[in-house]
Amino acid sequence: MFTLIDLPYAPDALEPVISARTLEFHYGKHLQAYVNNLNAALPGSPYDGLPLEEIVRQSDGPVFNNAGQILNHNMYFTQFRAPVEGNAPAGALAEQIDKQWGSLEAFQAEFVAKGAGLFGSGWVWLSARPDGTLVISQEPGAHNPVEKGLRPLLTFDVWEHAYYLDYQNRRPDHLKALWSIVNWDVVEQRL
Repeated sequence: MFTLIDLPYAPDALEPVISARTLEFHYGKHLQAYVNNLNAALPGSPYDGLPLEEIVRQSDGPVFNNAGQILNHNMYFTQFRAPVEGNAPAGALAEQIDKQWGSLEAFQAEFVAKGAGLFGSGWVWLSARPDGTLVISQEPGAHNPVEKGLRPLLTFDVWEHAYYLDYQNRRPDHLKALWSIVNWDVVEQRL
């Protein structure tokens, strides 16, 4: 049985980027529903007892949709901290971003453009290939880069429930604001 993850911060810690009200709905209602739905679908299925990533790799239909959303949201919610001015990665991650994009700003611009340009609902991801190079991808619905053999590092949720209460239809504004709350230490650990 899967359970709702604990947040590593207080419900209002991400304000004004993500309001406590948005967190209440996004984490407390949407993510909880995915957990409940997956737990109801697993007993007696071939996926019962498998780790979450393995369920995402092997399943389809409602099991996949709920497992994928849990995996994606768990990564999303655990990669944030209270807003920090001038927030930036360090170490090997920063070096690889500079090597591939030339600057953090160029990387962020491409990441936001891919998130803003994803039609409908889904996720924009920074992932590592097996050779250590980085890739930005758009993943529709509940999809996750683990399905492609990649190691997901950072994700921004572009489903409307992630931002609509705070930003209405201004998805690019929401995506740009998220950079101030990324916990780059967590992202670096995923590398």
